[in-house]
This record gives sequence, C-alpha cells and structure tokens, in this order.
Amino acid sequence: MTLTGTGNRVHLASKDVGMETAIQDVMSIIEYNDLDDIVLVGHSFAGKVVAPVADRAPKKVKMILYLDAARPEKIRGPQAAFNPSEFPRPPGSWEVPFSEKVIEMIGKDVQGADREWMLAKATPWPVRHAADPISLSEKFDTIKGAYIFCTGSGDPVDEIVAGKWGKLEGPYKIMDTGHWPMITKPKELVEDMLALTS
Repeated sequence: MTLTGTGNRVHLASKDVGMETAIQDVMSIIEYNDLDDIVLVGHSFAGKVVAPVADRAPKKVKMILYLDAARPEKIRGPQAAFNPSEFPRPPGSWEVPFSEKVIEMIGKDVQGADREWMLAKATPWPVRHAADPISLSEKFDTIKGAYIFCTGSGDPVDEIVAGKWGKLEGPYKIMDTGHWPMITKPKELVEDMLALTS
C-alpha cells in the first residue's frame, strides 16, 4: 500500500505527516477490507509502521516480515526514533529528497532502466517517519516475526544475525542485494517471503 504523503499520495504531503499518519493508513486498510490472518511486511523504515499496527490489532495479524527494515524491540516506552542525517536535505526541510546519492548509498545494484524509473517515480520521504518514536504494549510481545536482510544496503548483516544489534525473534533469510530486492531480485524475494511466512 502507499502511505500518505508518498508515491501516488504525495499530494497529501505536509510537515504534519508522521508515524501516526502511517499507522492509521494501514489500520484503515485492515478495517475497511475486513482483513485478518495478515502477514504484515514492513520494508525499510516501515518496520516502525507494521509493529504498532500489530500491537493495536494483534488478533488480526499472523506475523510480521521485516524486509531490510527497522526492527522495533519488545520493550515498553518510546523507541526507534532517529535523525536521517546521512541523507542530505535542505536546512529546515520536513522531507528527504530521493536522489542518485541515496541509491548509491543503499542500493547501488539498481541500474539502467530500473534506476531511471525509480528516480522518475520516487517522492520525498517525510522526515517525521524517521524522527517520530513509536511505543509498543505487551500485546506486541505475542507477535511472531521473520526477517530478510540485504547485504548491500549498508547495515552490518553479519553482526545483526549474530545478535550484536539485539535478539532476532524468528527465522531469517539473507539476500545478496541492495535495499530494493523487489526491483533487483523479485523472484528470489518472493521465494524467501513465502518460505518465511508459510
């Protein structure tokens, strides 16, 4: 789905679009489509979105699949806020422009026509998606999780799977790709997603 303020909903972008907006976007899809037994897939920062959704609707969610994503912990209190300072933006701006530099940093395997398409269609990222913290209740502790890590996106995958960045709460797969395997290795990605969620 497309979150408010991004993609084909970029016309709704504003400085007020933050994590709660994104969470409500997903909650509304679940409610108005009468969904249950859901596998929520959170890519990138959207790990911060799917975790609170599962926390608020635990009976509807079968599990979460974190796709090269932020991985909230099973703790109480605010967490997962960060300053996206590694991505350049104009001073005082409330959004991060999508650019060649971003692709080179975390997904340099996107090349040729695929890169041209990404640059043509991508929209700026609301800074509050990074800066806003989330909080999870004890209901989140029952949610199953699985993970797909991408070796070319800048995170130290070896350290993550060794537990140096926190405990992994479920099975995982590692893909030799950058941050957008849905573009660079879609068939392998689908196979891994099905293997982890079936």
